[in-house]
Amino acid sequence: MFEQDTLAIIYAALMALAVLLYAILDGYDLGVGILLPTNNDHDADKMIASIGPFWDANETWLVLAIGLLLIAFPTAHSLVLKALYIPCTFMLIGLILRGVAFDFRAKAIVDHKNAWDLAFKFGSLLAATSQGYMLGRYVMGFDESAWSYGFALLSAVGVAAAYTLIGAAWLVMKTEGELQQYAINVCKRCVYIALVGIALVSGANLWLSPEIFLKWFSWPSMLLLLPLPIICFSCFVLIARKLSQLTTQPDNKAHHPFILSVTIFTLSFLGLAISFFPDIVPNHLTIWQAVAAAESLAFLLWGALLVVPTILAYTAYSYRVFWGKVDDLRYY
Repeated sequence: MFEQDTLAIIYAALMALAVLLYAILDGYDLGVGILLPTNNDHDADKMIASIGPFWDANETWLVLAIGLLLIAFPTAHSLVLKALYIPCTFMLIGLILRGVAFDFRAKAIVDHKNAWDLAFKFGSLLAATSQGYMLGRYVMGFDESAWSYGFALLSAVGVAAAYTLIGAAWLVMKTEGELQQYAINVCKRCVYIALVGIALVSGANLWLSPEIFLKWFSWPSMLLLLPLPIICFSCFVLIARKLSQLTTQPDNKAHHPFILSVTIFTLSFLGLAISFFPDIVPNHLTIWQAVAAAESLAFLLWGALLVVPTILAYTAYSYRVFWGKVDDLRYY
């Protein structure tokens, strides 16, 4: 049905879609977890209620992305897992801790509830920084130089700040009153931190990789690619202006910061994808070299074409049902 090279592009696109949706959807609930207060039960309950219907399902996209990598690009899966075994373990510890804390905070006695909130907060921060560190190591092609590890640490901070930005923007959209004002103030600070982080990571990529620099600044490709960072920077400007407006008019299109944050995530991810295509592991493997046999991929494609639209439809439906301002937290 499809040639092997065509299947490589299809599976790479599906995997990229899964990673992007995970970064956006689980990114905002990790950001909410990072912001979770440990000394204010009312606000903590509101914040948990805002992500309660979604957070567990959001992680489905991570499972799908890893599954697609294993099925379609087994050589790359082996190389990536071997290089990222330790930070991946820390990420899983963080995600497990979040899941345990989410359930136990509802069952714990009052004196222990703050401890589980702290566990949820720590698990969110651990998962976010681990993902940022893994992204930095991956982007540097798992190089063992001091520059590579320094870049990974910078990426860990940048990803945590970006998740905090989109998490705060989510709370601006979903909450009201003092909690919304708190989220607006946090979002204002995170806008500048995330902007500096993205600029530093982008600049480091261009400086450390001549191939990426030529891809972005050679003619005529620069004519098509340079609008991406310009639009991304414009989104930061628009968020800052909108947040200033929401300080005095909190009901005036409070969803705009979140939509702009999603746009920033999408453009940043698209920039990375363009920079490294067709590499599946930078400086090591291309998608053509790592792709599995065409016969097995053609068979499995029917399953992927059924599963991915189903998950998308379920996700869209769940967000449609629970759209609007968050209600008080209830456990049944």
